[in-house]
Amino acid sequence: MNNFSKLQKNLGLVFKDEKILHQALIHRSYLNEHSECTLPHNERLEFLGDAVLEIGVKEYLYINYPQTPEGDLTNWRASLVNSKMLYQIAAGLEVEDFLFLSKGEARDKNTKARQYILANAMEAIIGAIYLDQGMDAAKDFVERKVLSHLDEILSSGSYVDPKSRFQEIAQEKEGVTPIYKSIKEEGPDHDKIFTVGLYLKEKLISTGIGSSKQEAQVEAASAGLKAKSWS
Repeated sequence: MNNFSKLQKNLGLVFKDEKILHQALIHRSYLNEHSECTLPHNERLEFLGDAVLEIGVKEYLYINYPQTPEGDLTNWRASLVNSKMLYQIAAGLEVEDFLFLSKGEARDKNTKARQYILANAMEAIIGAIYLDQGMDAAKDFVERKVLSHLDEILSSGSYVDPKSRFQEIAQEKEGVTPIYKSIKEEGPDHDKIFTVGLYLKEKLISTGIGSSKQEAQVEAASAGLKAKSWS
């Protein structure tokens, strides 16, 4: 068994069964080159962790901000659980040092694909915490490591939906409704990366990349606000 003591210290907890943590760090590509590995890849834990993260964040926001409208809570939640934020959290916890990747994936550092792998691993870790220690421990972790970023999101205003903001300004300044078009899809069905273009009429303003078309559109809108100096 690998030594995960440093990672557990970074996470702020000790697993009862380290195999669950180990599984959370195994990318599908690793198993293609390591048939001797008896643990499955982390995608099922990622599926579970996504749900645990959602309920942890939503419950906290619901209880602690009783006067805040649902629309604002939705935007706050989206800023806290998107892949960009999860990647930043994973990077701060040094999760990358413990990933199990194929040789090709291991060489492919500092890319969008690596960021999504780390964001997905963060969800898998949350799923592993839930299975190993229960919902209270998982919610405590989410509060310590994810919800701790809420103040900076609120103070910076980064929770404002970039798509809505871009559309509002585009209609006001140019009388045009923006259009998003799919440019490219890469990767296998279970791990696709989408590239989307943001257009005003027929002019390409910016592009965005995401693990879903919606996320790619948000990235394109953010880039569009900067490109038009509307941010």
